[in-house]
Amino acid sequence: MCGFSMLFMRTLEAYERDIFIQPKFLNKFQTQKPLSRATQKNTIFTGSGDSLVSAMLAEVFSNYLVKSIDPLDLLKNKSILKNKTVYFVSISGNTISNIKVAKITKKSTAITSNSKSKLVNACTESIILKFPNSDVFTAGSISFLESALTCISLVRHFSISKDSGIFRKAFTDAKKTALGKRVFVLGNMHTFPIAMYCAAKIYELLGYNAHFERIEQFTHMELFSTKKGDTVIIFEEKNSHNKKLVKNLKGIGLNVIHPQIKSKNKISQLLYYVYYSQLLSLFEAKKRQKKDCHFILAKRLRGVSNEMIY
Repeated sequence: MCGFSMLFMRTLEAYERDIFIQPKFLNKFQTQKPLSRATQKNTIFTGSGDSLVSAMLAEVFSNYLVKSIDPLDLLKNKSILKNKTVYFVSISGNTISNIKVAKITKKSTAITSNSKSKLVNACTESIILKFPNSDVFTAGSISFLESALTCISLVRHFSISKDSGIFRKAFTDAKKTALGKRVFVLGNMHTFPIAMYCAAKIYELLGYNAHFERIEQFTHMELFSTKKGDTVIIFEEKNSHNKKLVKNLKGIGLNVIHPQIKSKNKISQLLYYVYYSQLLSLFEAKKRQKKDCHFILAKRLRGVSNEMIY
């Protein structure tokens, strides 16, 4: 695509382009050398927004040896940092909370796409992400995928399936998903962070009323706020517990979606749910004939966000 076309690309078009180049990008993705178990026990991953999701995935895939902690929590309780190595996940490398924590951390690594960022300057080491993109400010897709897989590779060995069928299955399933006025995305362990990511894409692209929660906690709390016609999406392979949940939720008039692939491989499942989350919000935006992401158009809200982030 020529530079002139890139210049006038709308943000939703850029988001779509970034989504569709991901399967090809994965063929070139390089994993990091996993940290030893001893090192993992003294390691913290932190970040904000999509980057916190990547940090949470590192925690889960390490079997909870590493910890994922919000950067403000680290600032408010600096004793957590004692004798710890901290990995800061930030695509821009300019999130102020991360930078403040990095400055008081003795051993730190920035995971970012910006090699000249303030975060890189504040950390002792860096891992530079090299995902291709449209060079248009839009919702995070391929940037998130590389950061997530990079974080996971730091805590365990894995290989990525070359099967493009994962993307095709996510495309087909997302295409036929209809959303209600409110959306609840549920997950467990490695899928709970993706439930959070899915809700984030719904916020960013659509501005919809969306929620994310663990499957068990949903039935204790958010369930009581649901109304007939609301959509509940479950990110977990079928088992006796969630089959019962689906039956009961449908029985009270909720629209229940239970997307999944026939694979026991956790990385393949992860890729499927990431793709599904991205495509779900994209297709819904297209149904609404949107040309730009909601967060781009919501200038006052974005202004508040920028004031707090940077």
